Amino acid sequence: MLQNITISQIKPTTLCEEIERYLQKVFETEMKAEGSILVSYTPFVIKKIAAYLSGRIKMPASIGIAGETASGKSTITMDLIDTIESFGAEFNIKDIITRVNTDDYYYDRSEMVKAAGSFSEFAKNYDLDVPQALELELMSKHIKELLSGKETFLPKYDMSGTAIRHDNYTLAKPSKIIISEGLFTLTEKVKDAFDFKIYVDIDEKIKKERFYIRAKERDLGDSADIIYKNANEKAKIHIRPCKTQADIVLSGSAERIKYKNFLNRIIGVIQELYFAD
Repeated sequence: MLQNITISQIKPTTLCEEIERYLQKVFETEMKAEGSILVSYTPFVIKKIAAYLSGRIKMPASIGIAGETASGKSTITMDLIDTIESFGAEFNIKDIITRVNTDDYYYDRSEMVKAAGSFSEFAKNYDLDVPQALELELMSKHIKELLSGKETFLPKYDMSGTAIRHDNYTLAKPSKIIISEGLFTLTEKVKDAFDFKIYVDIDEKIKKERFYIRAKERDLGDSADIIYKNANEKAKIHIRPCKTQADIVLSGSAERIKYKNFLNRIIGVIQELYFAD
């Protein structure tokens, strides 16, 4: 992989360059593959990944993943977390990754839901598809605390239709990677908390199919059409522009296993450099 050069034989700068060349091949190969997970990426992101993998950057890394509703961002994020945790378990690496869920920062609107009689009635008159519906400043604060090595308590938002947010609910510990995903993860008030910015792109037809399956599961009833229309309109304003700022744009319609396979090729660098016999 790295031309049989051991870490003790080369200087840190040379090592970083060697890793960068390997990553360039990995990304180029994936871009050309049928059903690729990659839509686009910036050349600089490869340099940055190489700097972390080589040890030139020793600080924890934060990853922000954004995309429209039903784009697949949550599924992709959980698959990435699972892959990284499996690697950590295999090589006994503690505190390898911590998740901060953007959706948990929705403001508590439980009293408004009660007054409306149901979540579907509440949703007709309250816009959940704007960044102002979330306390993103608090999210940014929590991520930066974790990156600085501090434990912090995260909120937990009830997605079942109560609109209750439980503050100071989950104790999060600092780790080597902090990962977050959500509609507004890369918007103005929180984007600077991330070292790596990822956007999940999705075909309109697939997105709509996924949305209505989820709407049925959440019992949105006849409000589903209104919510979907509003989500699309607000996405044009608040979410889609984030795509231009992303280091990596992923396809939300690729096969799930391909995301894990791609990440494993990157993780393979760590395994070879630091855990080879």
